Amino acid sequence: MTDPRDLAALSGDVAAEAAALIREHAARGVEVAATKSSDVDVVTAADRASEELLRARLVAARPHDAILGEEGEDRPGTSGVRWVLDPIDGTVNFLYGLPRHAVSVAAQMADDEAPDGWSTVAGTVLEVPTGSTWTAHVQDGQPVGSRDGAPVRVRAPQPLAQMLVATGFSYDREVRHRQAESLVRLLPRVRDIRRLGSCALDLCLLASGHLDAYVEEGVNLWDHAAAALVARAAGARWELHTGASGRDLLVAAPAAAYDVFLQAVLEAGYAATPAGE
Repeated sequence: MTDPRDLAALSGDVAAEAAALIREHAARGVEVAATKSSDVDVVTAADRASEELLRARLVAARPHDAILGEEGEDRPGTSGVRWVLDPIDGTVNFLYGLPRHAVSVAAQMADDEAPDGWSTVAGTVLEVPTGSTWTAHVQDGQPVGSRDGAPVRVRAPQPLAQMLVATGFSYDREVRHRQAESLVRLLPRVRDIRRLGSCALDLCLLASGHLDAYVEEGVNLWDHAAAALVARAAGARWELHTGASGRDLLVAAPAAAYDVFLQAVLEAGYAATPAGE
């Protein structure tokens, strides 16, 4: 039987290799290679090279596993294990030379009780410029996580008015408009808002006690698969809801503060279903 600890170790090894490759690309200069959903949703050559490396290393180590990546085609598998890859989470930060970008590698196992048939059991998020590494795996049914080898723990629950909240914005201009309207309603009720540009790192910073909550519509599985496990290992609760624009809305906070934060998110209009319905 596959041990999640082994999957976590492999995720860390391949993430470190990909991060080294990304640093090499950064040293040579970064340019946009293509755009995706809009003219501001960019892909660099480093994104593609990073995912190619991740795929090659994982196939070599575990040839029967499935792979789901942001930049490449889905690869079927027969082992009951699937890898979920974000070769650079925070590509725009990377393009501009800003430090908040990371490699995210998650391992999932087939699970008939999970909504999509898969449960994340291991993963690594590696912040490329600093090398800071968050990792987590499931042990005896519960996630265990660390940052650079030290256990992670969320900050003590705060009143809503004292929460430092991270968020992000869609590349779709209409969705951004709705997000801005919700943000205007949420901002006066919390300590402040941070927009750091990487879903994976936002969740890991929540896990490490540097943030109190996180909300964003338009996230993809590869953005949060590894980081959400790290956050849960640290004592956070997270859920996916349907956002006001019909896309996945990720809400996360320390477990004891989650319900209060979720209510504020709903009242601000982030979700498709208004508060109280």
